[in-house]
Amino acid sequence: MGLFDKFKKIIVKKEEAKEEVSQKYDKGLSKTRDEFVSKLSLLGIKYTKINEEYFEELENLLISADIGVNTVFKFMDRIRSRVSKEKIEDTNSLTEVIVDELFITYVNNENITTKINIQKEGPTVILMVGVNGVGKTTTIAKLANKYKKENKKIFLIAGDTFRAGAVEQLKIWADKTSSSFYGKENIDPAGVIYDGLNHALEDKADIIFIDTAGRLQNKVNLMKELEKINRVIDKVIPSSPHEVLLVIDASTGQNGIMQAKAFKEITNITGIVLTKLDGTAKGGIVLAIKEEVGIPVKFIGLGEAMDDLETFDIEDYIYGLFKDMI
Repeated sequence: MGLFDKFKKIIVKKEEAKEEVSQKYDKGLSKTRDEFVSKLSLLGIKYTKINEEYFEELENLLISADIGVNTVFKFMDRIRSRVSKEKIEDTNSLTEVIVDELFITYVNNENITTKINIQKEGPTVILMVGVNGVGKTTTIAKLANKYKKENKKIFLIAGDTFRAGAVEQLKIWADKTSSSFYGKENIDPAGVIYDGLNHALEDKADIIFIDTAGRLQNKVNLMKELEKINRVIDKVIPSSPHEVLLVIDASTGQNGIMQAKAFKEITNITGIVLTKLDGTAKGGIVLAIKEEVGIPVKFIGLGEAMDDLETFDIEDYIYGLFKDMI
């Protein structure tokens, strides 16, 4: 069974089951679907036969969806190769190939996991990084809410100690999610994190989320700060942090990819959280970020409610993008 046939079965199954998560992907990716898929459909009407003009317009369409120029060039090479080898002539038949190749672009023959490295013994430490304004603190709250519902004991540590209101903001979210909290303003972040981790151990927390500063203007200073933070975390809880999640605002498009590349140089990122995916027509950033940075997307934000942060699923993503075409 080809990937396209597989996706047709997935879509029928999901629509019959009316799965809540699939419906969230459906709604959350509606802007991208309306923009991208509608234009792709119109392209199929404009060109019934595949020619060079069709390829050029398809390439521009993919770039406008923020899939990324480098990713699109590689993608188009594979599309052209398959058209030639499989002797595909009409644009309707090419839809199947496009869906197949988008899936292959993300998976890339890798065993991708979106699972968080939850520890069987002792607390799981999750370090949250990202520039200011991407929704990092809100994401921590949503993750706290998610794991609270799984009966985990949550502890939040405010490592963004110098930004005005950052500590208080995280404290408010800790109260709203019934999570334990530790934070102090205007002192060394590593010291706060050291004390916070010891409090979390005393509290017998299951999952510890650590917020950090989001300054990228001076990468050298941020690198030194994160190196110090990582040393402190490992000293208190050996072999941690167990996850380093980078939060990116999906609506920033290629700027978000630049952020991912910059943070990857600074610290060991294990996964990406894409926020505000429901508010942009450029949902192709999911594919671009995996292709260009090599880090899997682990969570995506599909709305403002506390329950609107979903574990990323490539099948649900493809469903959300192409349900109207398959």
